[in-house]
Amino acid sequence: MKLRTLFTLLVVVFTSVAIAQLRPTNRDGINVFETPKTETEYDGLKVQIGGALTLPYTTLDHSNAHGNYESDNPLTLVPLTNNFGLPQANLYIKSNLADGVYLNFELYLASRHHNETWVKGGFLQFDKLPFLSSDLLDAVMEHTTIKVGQFDVNYGDAHFRRSDGGMTFYNPFMENHIMDEFATEIGAEVDVHLGDFTLVGAITNGQLNPSLQKIDTTQVSSRYSNGKMNPALVGKLAYDKQLNDQFRLRVSGSGYYTAGSYKNTLFGGDRTGSNYYGVMYHVAPSSTAFTNGRFNPGLTDKVGAVMGNLFLQYSPMNGVSFESFTTLEQAKGRSASEADVRKANQFVTDLLVRFGSDEQFYVGGRYNMLNADMASAGSTPAYTADISRTAIAAGWYMTRNIMAKVEYVTQNYEGFPDNSIYADAQFDGLMVAGSIAF
Repeated sequence: MKLRTLFTLLVVVFTSVAIAQLRPTNRDGINVFETPKTETEYDGLKVQIGGALTLPYTTLDHSNAHGNYESDNPLTLVPLTNNFGLPQANLYIKSNLADGVYLNFELYLASRHHNETWVKGGFLQFDKLPFLSSDLLDAVMEHTTIKVGQFDVNYGDAHFRRSDGGMTFYNPFMENHIMDEFATEIGAEVDVHLGDFTLVGAITNGQLNPSLQKIDTTQVSSRYSNGKMNPALVGKLAYDKQLNDQFRLRVSGSGYYTAGSYKNTLFGGDRTGSNYYGVMYHVAPSSTAFTNGRFNPGLTDKVGAVMGNLFLQYSPMNGVSFESFTTLEQAKGRSASEADVRKANQFVTDLLVRFGSDEQFYVGGRYNMLNADMASAGSTPAYTADISRTAIAAGWYMTRNIMAKVEYVTQNYEGFPDNSIYADAQFDGLMVAGSIAF
């Protein structure tokens, strides 16, 4: 009897408790940005176990200027067929460790890049500092949230709406932006909530995989600001207000800067993989060919990026709402082997209509345009490349934890030289995915 009672208590503690100060990993987490401050009571250690699973079916096809596939011609594209993609799964462990102190720990159980379980990252979040016993700090923490650890870099608002391995609930579309702004870095972030305004400041090590090696500054290939391990600085100002019963407005501006980094991955930090399986590669999908449809500008050393976001939500009646999310972005920087700074500009806009008794259905469209300066390579001079994507999607939230979505996508590549696999390239097709998150 005692053993059964203990088991029951463990089930209650570890599965039924929602950690209010951390973003929900189900439909309740949609359109949540920085977690707002809410007053909570601490009544002992609480742990929430959660997970996310996505299974896609793809019918994509692609082509480029180099004709049919030839095994000895790396510029030709591998033939594709219709099939299920590799499922991806995440595990979440959220804990309330003390009054106002939380732990968020995330693992990738399976992903396109790794089929074994590995840690994404984790951070401590402080909404109170009970161990310091200071009235002044208590007053400051009424408006302040502090995060310390390895976490998603809070640059821009787009990372709050992207797919991340098995977690695809937040994204109404199949894929993220063409230039996918996402990385996990070690550092600290401070969010100050002042009414409808949120001010974010963060400092990180600017690296996904830290290195302790001291670099020989005479090696041009190891340029990053004369071999110094420079930090990355992140800042954001956001205004988010429910103006009335029908209209919500959020506008934000943010920036990311590092004077030099050992292999910065702000635009290549996703370690799970794209959801456009198979396209734009000469080889079959594998753990080394997992970023299909994305574009990394290669700014791995010096990076300066700014992003503006506008989120609008209009609900004229019960069961119907209109939603838009727009991104304007410019990134400048260089790789370790370059002396000159290049730039990339990106524009993305999403338009959605949610409907149904609980707005459980949606239809929407996305347009994504990228213009990027490319460095010279060998006999290829510098050039400017353009990539555009149009996606039409629909989805159904069967419950707060189960959803299905379908998307038709077409993506085109222009401006790439004849010796590139992207020369006059394009892909299109239909994708379907089922997703579970709890």
